[in-house]
Amino acid sequence: MGDVDNITAKEAEIGSWARTAKDLASGAAGGVAQVLLGQPFADIIKVRLQTTSTYPNALACASSIFKNEGPLAFYKGTLTPLIGIGACVSVQFGAFHYARRVFEDRNLHANPAGPATLSYGQYYLAGAFAGLTNSVLSGPIEHVRIRLQTQPHGANRLYNGPLDCIKKLSAGGGVFGGLYRGQAVTLYREAQAYGVWFLTFEYLMNADMKRNNVQRSEISSPKVAFYGGLAGEALWVASYPFDVIKSKMQSDGFGKDQKYKTMRDCFAKTWQAEGARGFWKGIGPTLARAMPVSAGTFAV
Repeated sequence: MGDVDNITAKEAEIGSWARTAKDLASGAAGGVAQVLLGQPFADIIKVRLQTTSTYPNALACASSIFKNEGPLAFYKGTLTPLIGIGACVSVQFGAFHYARRVFEDRNLHANPAGPATLSYGQYYLAGAFAGLTNSVLSGPIEHVRIRLQTQPHGANRLYNGPLDCIKKLSAGGGVFGGLYRGQAVTLYREAQAYGVWFLTFEYLMNADMKRNNVQRSEISSPKVAFYGGLAGEALWVASYPFDVIKSKMQSDGFGKDQKYKTMRDCFAKTWQAEGARGFWKGIGPTLARAMPVSAGTFAV
């Protein structure tokens, strides 16, 4: 029996690694889909609206970018997320399914006769864990992207590409004060965003299974994509003020040109200068972008 138990344990271990590898591969493919679907659509417009008061609305911002910087400007900062977001989404899905399996094991130990399925609170916590794990990558990746998207156009530009940007950010404030600037608010955003993202998707999938009395594998791909899109909308509504503060801090100057000393200082100054509306600037194009991007991620 000892040999049989060892073989069974080994098979379970191999199966667990195989599931993790599959989760990571699926996440990487979903990440590439995110960038290709969403980057030229509205991302740079969102960041410009969040970080400046130059543009009255999204259409004016898009028109100004096209007129003054040309059509390729909409792809500013694309290389960094194209390389990094695949890894980010891979980590998100891998961490989420790892946490999900931990909760399932815990539920079985607590009630061996009952189902191992997660409560919706546990889905949120598993998603939040995925977001926090992912933030180690997403913080600096998004910081570099934002710097490239908001730097002056033409001869006055500050960075000659992602690597030059990383070098100068690290030199200006060190790894943590420069490259990882805004990491505290990134942690809050990632936990809330991906907790709500995975929770919403799982709720919609479970509701469909119950309503139509079908297995998860029987839900059609268009429905999966639609539910993924709705989850993307929920993600941004739940976390957008944190994202605004993150963008402001990650486009801020250094030394005497730095306006925001801490996350709390940035929240306070945004409220004082712009009121509640300041925390929602750019939400329109963000929600327009979120549906196809999130749908593509879950559908891949």
